[in-house]
Amino acid sequence: MSKRVTSRKSLSSLVRNRAAVVAVGLSATVALGAGVASAAEAGLSSSGTVTAAHAVQTQAAVQAKAAAVKKAAATNKAAAAKKAAVSAKKTAAKTAASWIDPVKKYTLSATFNQAGGMWSHKHSGQDYAVPLGTDVMAAHGGTVVKAGGNGAGDGPAYGNAIVIKHGNGTYSQYAHLSRIDVKIGQVVKTGQHIAKSGNTGNSSGPHLHFEIRTTPNYGSAIDPVAFLHGKGVKV
Repeated sequence: MSKRVTSRKSLSSLVRNRAAVVAVGLSATVALGAGVASAAEAGLSSSGTVTAAHAVQTQAAVQAKAAAVKKAAATNKAAAAKKAAVSAKKTAAKTAASWIDPVKKYTLSATFNQAGGMWSHKHSGQDYAVPLGTDVMAAHGGTVVKAGGNGAGDGPAYGNAIVIKHGNGTYSQYAHLSRIDVKIGQVVKTGQHIAKSGNTGNSSGPHLHFEIRTTPNYGSAIDPVAFLHGKGVKV
């Protein structure tokens, strides 16, 4: 009887031990499953965070690139405007330099279309009062078509004279000269010396008579001062 009781006790203890082991196993399994689930959730959460961060970085990069493009466009526009202004300034300077006053350091005297006893008709040009022997320059580049005494064919009132042909049907005339330093057919440049001022012909004192004409001959003169102003020359 005593031996049976002992065996039963042993069997009961074994059953309890096995139950405990199973319980521990189940607990471990449950714990492991929970860990796996937590890890999965953590992974998903991490992936979501990375994706959001990447989107923010991408958007920032796009915005930065757009800002850089806009800045570059503004810089290019400003540079283009500056270049255009410089070009316009150079063009204006070039236009002004393409025509010049025929003498330097002068005083304007008789004006275009002025009436007076010195002329049989109204004055046909602009007089520049300068000392005798002042350098006379070509007001613009062209070809000498008249040169000599008797107004180079326009009459003794002009004294020694020169006529230069320019482009677009424009001619310039220089009269009352003391010396002529060019010949017919000679090509001259703007500002080139062509003569010395004088007091020849119908003149009351040393000066240069200057005309702008639409033909090489007397009677086709226009206002030379207005013409030069139109070319950017200060007279």
